[in-house]
Amino acid sequence: MRYLVIIMVLIFSFEFAEFIYPVKGTMDIVENNTISIDTTQIVYKEFSFYVGTYTSGDSEGIYKYKLKKNGLIEEIGLSAKSENPSYLTLSNDNKFVIAVNENSIGSIESFLISGDSLILINQSLTEGKYPCHVSTNRNGYVLVSNYGSGDVSLLKLNSWGVLTELLDNELHTSDENSEPYAHSSQFELKGNGIISADLGINKMWFSSLDKIQQKLVHNGIQQSLKMPEGSGPRHFVIHPNGKWIYVVNEYGNSVTLVNKNDNGEFILDNSISTLPAEFSGSSYCADIHISVDNKFLYASNRGHNSIAIFSVNEYNGSLSIVGYELTRGSYPRNFSISPDDNYLVVANQKSNSIISFKRNLTTGLLEYVDEVTLHIPVCILFYNPIVMLLH
Repeated sequence: MRYLVIIMVLIFSFEFAEFIYPVKGTMDIVENNTISIDTTQIVYKEFSFYVGTYTSGDSEGIYKYKLKKNGLIEEIGLSAKSENPSYLTLSNDNKFVIAVNENSIGSIESFLISGDSLILINQSLTEGKYPCHVSTNRNGYVLVSNYGSGDVSLLKLNSWGVLTELLDNELHTSDENSEPYAHSSQFELKGNGIISADLGINKMWFSSLDKIQQKLVHNGIQQSLKMPEGSGPRHFVIHPNGKWIYVVNEYGNSVTLVNKNDNGEFILDNSISTLPAEFSGSSYCADIHISVDNKFLYASNRGHNSIAIFSVNEYNGSLSIVGYELTRGSYPRNFSISPDDNYLVVANQKSNSIISFKRNLTTGLLEYVDEVTLHIPVCILFYNPIVMLLH
């Protein structure tokens, strides 16, 4: 088995020679017949990334770029025509791109990655309005957050990249006089737990996946968590320890730490502003990501047009402000960190620009490198060819 794996890795490395230099690395068979690769031994030459857009103007769908080793951006071109593919994600095996179509009649599409092209496999309705976020888990289940109708849709992607029709739909409710606006949903790192951020009712929402019924059900512990007044939770990241959830708040211009205790209950910790004290203009938070080494957290400000940089306390998860980096454009709706942790790429929605920054791995600070133009870019998705070879 070990010789077969080594041969497969050699073939795989040759196939993706444009992405990596020949390296010395370590690998082994671990649980579930998967390969463990020591990525610290891999030297990346370049990374591909896809950009989702709004197609109300000159954009036609999903575009592909390459981020060079020096941080320069190379335009590849249009990968697939699609209507308002405003949020993208990858399947667990990295073979397919899944995109929402943010329209009044919400839908979701699956594409096969084929060279520089994305080949449409199928499209399914979400039975919701204006889907704005999509995520998957290792079993192929797909969560779609429908902003306009305030609900979360459950579908499934099979091994051939085909999406099922809608399996279930979960509506967020509130006792208060507020309308739900589901903005993002993710599976927890372990188990069947699901976390959602609802900007409209100002709550984090919790549920669980019933794999037998293929439905979203109450998790038996807690249905929701009220966020600080005026927060408007939008996106969030889950720390690899599974216990710290960092929520970026669109209206509150803040990041809130939510802790998961040993009983499985989620509890509010503290919040920290994403804006400098001297700023007095209008601004709205958008996206949030944690560095691959888990030492730094980044959040985007639309209005202040910056990336707020925080250090993460490794013992209690608390955040401390490190600085701010202007995005050299307007309305940074989305950004992503390169798989090797060296770069951060930002999509400036209103200035039609994509900007790359070099990350200082020690301080977390950012340094401008390059920019390209694209009409209404709203999502950055890196494609990493180093994937699990056996499942």
